[in-house]
Amino acid sequence: MDRCDIVVIGASAGGLAVLRKICAGLPADFPGVVLVVQHVGAHRSMLAELLDSAGPLPARIASAGAPMRPGCVLVAPPDQHLLVEPGLRVRLHRGPKENHARPAVDPLFRSAAIAYGPRVVGVVLSGYLDDGTAGLQAIKACGGHAIVQDPADAEQPGMPSNAQAHVAVDAVLPGDAIAAQLARLARQAARPAGPPPDALVREQRISNGTSEDTMADLDRIGSPDRIICPDCGGVLWRLGGSAGPTRFRCHTGHAFTLQSLAHEQATRADEAVWRALRAVHERERLLRMLARSLEEVSREEAQRLLREAEHSATHARQLLSIATAGAGEHELPRLAAHGRATDTGWTP
Repeated sequence: MDRCDIVVIGASAGGLAVLRKICAGLPADFPGVVLVVQHVGAHRSMLAELLDSAGPLPARIASAGAPMRPGCVLVAPPDQHLLVEPGLRVRLHRGPKENHARPAVDPLFRSAAIAYGPRVVGVVLSGYLDDGTAGLQAIKACGGHAIVQDPADAEQPGMPSNAQAHVAVDAVLPGDAIAAQLARLARQAARPAGPPPDALVREQRISNGTSEDTMADLDRIGSPDRIICPDCGGVLWRLGGSAGPTRFRCHTGHAFTLQSLAHEQATRADEAVWRALRAVHERERLLRMLARSLEEVSREEAQRLLREAEHSATHARQLLSIATAGAGEHELPRLAAHGRATDTGWTP
C-alpha cells in the first residue's frame, strides 16, 4: 500500500533554522524521502552539511539520476532545479528561472505531484514573496497533502502566508511541530491516485524543456499578455486558474507570480534609472572637459558646451531624485557616490 512518503520542502529567507528543526525532529527510522529546495542561487551552499548534522537522517546534495531512498534528505544543488521522476529517481535541470530563482520551489513540487500524486506531502516554510504557492496547488490537485509553517512562527512570513491564502492546506504548524506531522503522514495510507490535470502536465513540459511546441502548450493553458518577460524579453502568457495567485510564463520557460514579476520589474526599472544617471553624469563631465579644451580656441563654443553640461546636470539631479525616492538611511553611503560631475572629478 502506498504511503505519504514523498516529502518536498520549499524555503527561502529565514528557512535554515526551521529546516534544521525538521531534520532534528524526524526519527531515524523515517520511512520516507525528503527533498529540499532553498533559494541559494548560484552560490556555494553548506545547506546539506548543516542539515546532515542537525538530525539522524543523512543529508546530501542531490545528484542526477540518484535513487530516492527512504530515510534520506536530498538537497537541491546551487543553480539547478531539483525534479523527481517515476522510478524514484532524481533529475537535475538548469532550466529557466521561476520566480527569479534557480533552484525554485515550484518545479520540484510540480514534478513530485505529477509523478507521485497522493504520496506527496508539500511543505512551504519561511521566505519572501510566494514561490511554492503554485507548486502546493499542484500537489493538492493531484491528491497530496499541503503543510505550511505558521506565518506567525516564520522569520519571513511571505511564502507561507501566500500559500495559506491560495491553497486549501491540510495543516498550519509552527516549525517545531512539522517533523512529527511528517512522521505520522509517512506511515499513513495515501489517498487513491488519479491522473494529473492536463494543464499541469503541459506546464511542467515547458518548465523542464520537454515540450515539443511550447507556444502551443501555452496557448492551451493561458493567453498572451502585453507584458514582456524581464529575463529574456519574450512574450508572457497569463496562466489560467481562478484560485490565484496570478501567474505568467514565457515560451522559453521563465515563470513568475504577479508578486515576483512586479518585484523583478521594479528591480529592472531601478537599474535602468541608475544606468541612465551614470550616462548623464559621464556626458556632463565630458562636455566640461571639452569646453575647457576650447576656451582659448572659441570662447563662444566653450560657453555653449558649458550650458549643455548644466542641462545634463539638471537631468542628473532629476534622475537622482527618482532613483533615491523612498531610499532608507542604509542606502545613503551608496547614494553619496552618485554626485555631480565636474571637469576635475566628482562632487557630491
